[in-house]
Amino acid sequence: MREAFGAEFAGAEGFLNSPTYGLPPQFLLEAVHRCVADWGSGTMDATSFDEPVRLGRGGYAALVGVPAESVTMAGSVSAALALVAAAIPDGSRVAVLKNEFTSTTFPFAAQAARGVTLTELSEEELVGTAAAYDVVSLSLVQSANGAVSDPAALRDAVAGTDTITVLDVTQAAGWKRLDLGWVDVSVAAVYKWLLAPRGTAWMSVSERVAARMTPHAANWYGGEDPWQSIYGLPLRLAADARRFDTSPAWLGVLGAGLTLPWLASLDRAAVEAHTVGLANRLRTEIGLPQQDSAIVAIPADDTADTAGAAGRLQRAGIRASVRAGAVRVGFHLYNTDDDLDRLLDTLGANR
Repeated sequence: MREAFGAEFAGAEGFLNSPTYGLPPQFLLEAVHRCVADWGSGTMDATSFDEPVRLGRGGYAALVGVPAESVTMAGSVSAALALVAAAIPDGSRVAVLKNEFTSTTFPFAAQAARGVTLTELSEEELVGTAAAYDVVSLSLVQSANGAVSDPAALRDAVAGTDTITVLDVTQAAGWKRLDLGWVDVSVAAVYKWLLAPRGTAWMSVSERVAARMTPHAANWYGGEDPWQSIYGLPLRLAADARRFDTSPAWLGVLGAGLTLPWLASLDRAAVEAHTVGLANRLRTEIGLPQQDSAIVAIPADDTADTAGAAGRLQRAGIRASVRAGAVRVGFHLYNTDDDLDRLLDTLGANR
C-alpha cells in the first residue's frame, strides 16, 4: 500500500498508465464495495446518489475554475460534445489539431450533412487563425504524446471574437492547474486522472453556448426537481446546465463525488510539480526536451522496437501503454522516484 497526498493506493507500484485509467484511492474502493454490498442485499437507496452528483459537479467546477451551475453531467466526452456539435449553425467551420483524439473531433465531423467542415491544423496554425473559425476544438493535453497547448495564447487569440472555444481536459484535469472560466466549453471524463470509475463525464458550457443547445437527451434527472419530474408532461427542466444532465451512472458518480472534491482540495501546485517533475526527470534521462506535461511518449526506431520495449516493461511489472507508435507513460500523484528508477533500469541501454 502506498500513501500519497493523504490517500492510500494499493496498486501504485510500477503503475504508469494513468493516461489510460487512474488508480482508485482506497477510500473510493471501500465506498464502492459498500455500495455493491447494499445493491446485492437489496438495501441500496437510489436517492443516495444525488449527493455524489452534487459533489462531483462542484468538484469539477473547482478543478477547472468555472461556476457549478454551468456544469452538466454526461456518460462520456463524445456524448457531451455531441450536444455542442448539434447546436452550432449549419455551415460552421471548425478548427482542430492534427491527430487529435477523436472524441473531440468526431462529434463535429458527424455534422457534415449540415455543411459543418473541419480543418486539421498544427497548434501554431490553430492559434494564429482561431479567430477566423466559428469553433476551435482541441484537447489541452494530447493523449498520444502529452503535448500541452498554450491556453493563454488561445484565450488571447479568440478574445472579443465570436469563435466558440472547446477544450477537452481529460488528460489534464487532476494533475494540472486549470483556470478555464474564459472558455465556452470544457469537458473531461472522470476515469483517468480524476481516479473515478468509468461512465461519467462533466462539461461546462458558457451562457452563449448553452442558449443554443437543445437537451436532446432530456430526461427526468434534468428536471428542476428530478424526483418530481419522473412522470407526465409538461417538459420541466432545470434553468441552469443541469437541464442537459443524463441520468447518473451510479458507481461512476459515486466515485466522482469522492475523488473530484478530494483532488480539488489538494495543493494543486504541489501535485503538478510532483507529476511534471517525475516526467521531466525521465525526459532528461532519455534525451527528450523538457515539457510541462505529466505524460511522456518514449520514442522507438520502429514498431518492433516499441513492442519489445513494451514487453520488457510488462515483464518488469511496469504498467504502461502503446500509443501512436511509442510507449506512453504518465506520472500521477501516487507515483514516486522508485517507479521512475524501475522504468529506467528496465529500459537500460535502450533508453
